[in-house]
Amino acid sequence: MRWEQIREEFKGEWVLIECVKVNDEFQVVEGKVLYHNADKDKVYRKLLELRPKEYTIEYVGEVPEDLAVML
Repeated sequence: MRWEQIREEFKGEWVLIECVKVNDEFQVVEGKVLYHNADKDKVYRKLLELRPKEYTIEYVGEVPEDLAVML
């Protein structure tokens, strides 16, 4: 599934993605959605269960202004 499709389909959710294709900046271009949920903790629990080799967890939606993000 292309990143644009993931962003459209899973708005407001955390998404566990197995990376199929990334660009030179290591951003997901295409991936397989392994799990998604509005509850971040549930996504991390699924990560521990599945243990994919090459993955990313992304929040798909607007980040609230009062939320700090560490990269």
